[in-house]
Amino acid sequence: MTQALRRLFASSSLVPPKRRLGELPGTRQTYQDVMAIALPAITELVLMSLIGSADIIMVGQLGRNALAAVSLPSQPRMIMLALFFALNVGVTAIVARRKGEDRRKDANATLRNAIMLGFVLSVIVAALAVAFAEPLMRLAGGHTRTADDALVLRGAVEYFTIMAYALPINVISMCINAALRGVGDTKIPMKVNLVSNLVNVLFNFLLIFGHLGLPRLEIRGAAIASVIGMATGMVLSIVAVVHHEGSYLRISRRDNWRPDLKILGAIARVGGNAMVEQASMRFGFFIYSRIMYSLGVSLFAAHNIAIQFLSLTFNFADGLSVAATSLVGQNLGRGRRDLSMLYGKATQRIALVLSLFIGAGTALARYPLSQLFINAGTPDAGNVVIFAAQTMLVVALMQPLQMSAVVLSGGLRGAGDNLFVAGVMMVCVSFFRPVMAWLTVDILKLGLAMTWLLSMSEMVLRLTAFYWRFESGKWAFRRV
Repeated sequence: MTQALRRLFASSSLVPPKRRLGELPGTRQTYQDVMAIALPAITELVLMSLIGSADIIMVGQLGRNALAAVSLPSQPRMIMLALFFALNVGVTAIVARRKGEDRRKDANATLRNAIMLGFVLSVIVAALAVAFAEPLMRLAGGHTRTADDALVLRGAVEYFTIMAYALPINVISMCINAALRGVGDTKIPMKVNLVSNLVNVLFNFLLIFGHLGLPRLEIRGAAIASVIGMATGMVLSIVAVVHHEGSYLRISRRDNWRPDLKILGAIARVGGNAMVEQASMRFGFFIYSRIMYSLGVSLFAAHNIAIQFLSLTFNFADGLSVAATSLVGQNLGRGRRDLSMLYGKATQRIALVLSLFIGAGTALARYPLSQLFINAGTPDAGNVVIFAAQTMLVVALMQPLQMSAVVLSGGLRGAGDNLFVAGVMMVCVSFFRPVMAWLTVDILKLGLAMTWLLSMSEMVLRLTAFYWRFESGKWAFRRV
């Protein structure tokens, strides 16, 4: 048993002797290096997810229609953000590589150009999103065939429009935090996002229900509270790179803010490959969400309760993925391909162990956790809880596959191997998942839990592809 654990976890077992370019750090040091970056990132993302869940819990007290109304815009909003997620993948990978190459000036120039590019594009995307808010909600599955559906559609349009107006604010904060993660500074983004999300929760409490003399705005209040939280995050992010003396990244109004075509080209090249991935993912998730909405308001509400827990567990993996991206990119910049492989594999091993504990906890606590998200006194709340709890068993089962795949894809992104990641996501998320959902919902007429199980079986393919690619080592020779 001890020998098997050593082969699985020891640093000397993670990199074959023929691929070593120098001395490897010891096992303890390897995992300490990973956790030094991963722990703040995990804390940040998980706390954000918990706070986001608190938002949904508050809205859920208004009933299933309100819960569905704030859930329906989720995928259109993610499509709106997809371009900026992709650009930030490029920012993180390039800044990590520049730090490894000891090119601090170029790292800061990358940040400045990314901020300018992100702001201009976000204004354009926000204007389009506001103009086409209702058609997008209808495309996502919203309709007016029943009184409940009409209420859901109206609330969804209102919520989405307010969030679209705030897109430039959100994008600036996202860009700065992506660059900070690239240099391995995950503590500042953690603090920024923790404060901004706590502000969001506070104003949710005040504006959704109308406390302390403020008006009761319900769904509109939830959206306005989110915007206030985003604005807080943007201010704190800017302060972090303008006034924080210890930060590797520093910007000033006295810097050269003229666009640098070479830097913009590098961001576009790496981010462009990531955009293929984002577009594939968002298309797949959009179609998947539309199919799930066709099950009806109650099942869609249950589906989105389960989504909250899938997102929460995903954020544990995403926090580890930040460490994989940063350490792989930095060590490639230093010319140590072997260390990049070591840290990528070590991070995946941590994800594997963590996923087993998270899966067990999710399965055991699925009923009381589901009950948090909807007021028991509202129509059909009991069925919503039952369907959500059944689906959370699938969430638990998928943890080892999901977390390992996310971490390995993060390592590949750190190397700039985004095109391969994009191809895998296109096949798995854009094709396999929605096709399986369509078969189970429209042809086989199976329940919500079985729909999740069959549609999410694509994670087996995803993990197999990412594991094979990382083991091959081809990603280590990509230029950024």
